Amino acid sequence: MTTEQRTHWKVVILGSGPAGLTAAIYTGRAGLSPLVIDGMEPGGQLTTTTDVENYPGFPEGVMGPEMMEMFRRQAERFGTSFLFGAVTRVDLAARPIKMWIDEDQEVTTDSLIISTGASAKWLGLPSENQYRGFGVSSCATCDGSFFKNQVMVVVGGGDTALEEALYLARLGSKVYLVHRRDQLRASKIMQDRALANPKIEFVWNAEVDEILGEGSGHAKKVTGVRLRDTKTKQTKELACAAVFVAIGHQPNTSLFEGQLEMHHGGYLVVESGSTRTQIPGVFAAGDVADHSYRQAVTAAGTGCMAAIDAERFLGELEG
Repeated sequence: MTTEQRTHWKVVILGSGPAGLTAAIYTGRAGLSPLVIDGMEPGGQLTTTTDVENYPGFPEGVMGPEMMEMFRRQAERFGTSFLFGAVTRVDLAARPIKMWIDEDQEVTTDSLIISTGASAKWLGLPSENQYRGFGVSSCATCDGSFFKNQVMVVVGGGDTALEEALYLARLGSKVYLVHRRDQLRASKIMQDRALANPKIEFVWNAEVDEILGEGSGHAKKVTGVRLRDTKTKQTKELACAAVFVAIGHQPNTSLFEGQLEMHHGGYLVVESGSTRTQIPGVFAAGDVADHSYRQAVTAAGTGCMAAIDAERFLGELEG
């Protein structure tokens, strides 16, 4: 029976980023023969990342897609099956749990690990996409070290943007924080810290009109931004080496609305110290339940936790 023909599994994992593939490795080694449903972005956000330098075990760094391919091969080695497609409907109240892939293929499972991740919110500029991974990023802790002693731009006005700016100020020579209004949404303590930092300069009432760069292929790089004043509509250019977009993340959880408890913003609620949701047999790992860290290594850690939680759940179910 092929993967496409088989309809029931002990463990189904939604998503194939670091959390999902780590969960697959652990459940596979436990003899549970999991199914990973790739989703529309196999490998997760790391497949759009060039150099990964902060994941343990890669002292010289590694390309994001290459690392995820190694994760995948390791999961396959332990008996993981993969199915390309998107889950379009789930019934978490059913036993076994039911889901439908691309509307028509029905799959059931005794346990479900949700690792569908979160997507960064972007500005929507063609140039932003052109230079993503080459000076445009949504993660300062992931990519800030590539731009030490250089000028950087952070876009946003909430706590996340100020956290990014403060972090980058420790690395760079100067940080411009570009905000489309003249007041910040961030908490007062974060505002006070950022305003007191001599390396951070605020650019008020401004939007990024274009990200400027040069070069092609793997040699392309960001050289600056063109800003548009939201009141006067006049434009000006700022030279910089990197642009960090910090206007928020959107967890990929709309599929579970009305079935799983969520925090404000759509992040799944899990029990403290575990990956269990309020529905027995349903677990959440990675960025889908993490609004604080959003790192590959923390996602992998919770993927391991979810696998162990699922294995214990199945043991109790069968015992």
